[in-house]
Amino acid sequence: MVRLDKSTDAARSGAPSVPLAGFRIDKRAADAIVWLLLLTMPFWIDWIGGYTQLGTRVVILALAAMALNFLLGYTGVLSFGHAAYFGLGSYGLGLTIKYLVPNTLVGMAVGIVTAIVAAAIIGVLIVRLRGIYFAMVTIAFGQVFYFIAYRWNNVTGGDDGLSGWHRLPIDLGFTQIDILNNDLAFYYAALFCFAASVGIMALLLRSPFGRTLLAIRENERRARFLGIPVDRHIWLSWLISCTFTSLAGTLYAMLNNFADPHDLHWQQSGDFVIMAVLGGMRSFWGPLIGAAIFIVLEDYISSRTENWESFIGLFFVLVVLFFPRGVLGMIRRKTMQ
Repeated sequence: MVRLDKSTDAARSGAPSVPLAGFRIDKRAADAIVWLLLLTMPFWIDWIGGYTQLGTRVVILALAAMALNFLLGYTGVLSFGHAAYFGLGSYGLGLTIKYLVPNTLVGMAVGIVTAIVAAAIIGVLIVRLRGIYFAMVTIAFGQVFYFIAYRWNNVTGGDDGLSGWHRLPIDLGFTQIDILNNDLAFYYAALFCFAASVGIMALLLRSPFGRTLLAIRENERRARFLGIPVDRHIWLSWLISCTFTSLAGTLYAMLNNFADPHDLHWQQSGDFVIMAVLGGMRSFWGPLIGAAIFIVLEDYISSRTENWESFIGLFFVLVVLFFPRGVLGMIRRKTMQ
């Protein structure tokens, strides 16, 4: 649907319409375009020089970036330690399948629950911190998990990572569904998890809980004066964010049939932050756009030079300097002119 004026309903829901060449596309139409592109990605990604596994990486890492954005963009709290929960999901899955129960769903559950427990405990310890102090402590805790995985050679494989396992057919007890070993089928399995997670995040952000997070982001002191338990809401936002990040970690491990200690490193956390900021951290779909740009550029440039990180860094600096609201913010601004 195309409208000349702002959508009152969209404004009330906190989801403004998207401007385009003097018109405004209703948010539902914009959402439909996003989902159409995602649903058909395996069929057109070859035309732009990509491949199905690259599309799967975009979907999985976009989920991690959107989960971080739930905390950063909508609550106003910066974490540089989200890779810890991404990696805990990854290693929880791999260790379960390799040593305990050769079952994909059980492995995913163990990975996610492990990350939730760790996030809940750490969240209690850091929830009163703000700003750079919060960010630095999240790095510190994240590096603890990284060095455990890096040094515990007998269990985690150390620097070589956790190998010797692979994603298995989905075992429902009475039957097995062998779809995960096909690249196309695995893409749609990852997209299903992405869609379910994004849907839950959207519902939460449109609920009174989500409005409260926005109030805390805009003015924490005023929120406290209104009687809002700020620390409790930030802890819940942190826990929700880490939960979806760990789900992305389990999917990433299955994509590679491998758990890498780098998945726990602070540099991976920095990549999530870059994706969110690059696309537009205060917009719902911004991290998805940022993840797509980051991953495609990484794949293209790294195949041509060993110094690809320098080019990615330069591109990010230029975006931050000239388009502080991210790529999506730039598109909105340009189309309004």
